[in-house]
Amino acid sequence: MGRGRRASKHARPHRPLTSALGSERVETGDGSWVVRTVPGGTSDKSYVCPGCQRPVPAGTGHVVAWPTAGRFGTELGVGARRHWHTACWRRR
Repeated sequence: MGRGRRASKHARPHRPLTSALGSERVETGDGSWVVRTVPGGTSDKSYVCPGCQRPVPAGTGHVVAWPTAGRFGTELGVGARRHWHTACWRRR
């Protein structure tokens, strides 16, 4: 890779966040998911919640979840991550 260019975030191996940015755990039940809690004030983008199809505004605490292993490997699992309202994730 050329100077000053980084690999795509989807090609880099997953690394857990530090506790200052949120906690991470694995949940099972309807599959096996890596679930990361994002505290309010730490996100600078808005997202659309797949549970209710409504916006998760920037700066709002929420949950990010993705399959522990994608269909074709962990990298694709991380690439499938979605940002959920915390209540929508609990109700899924």
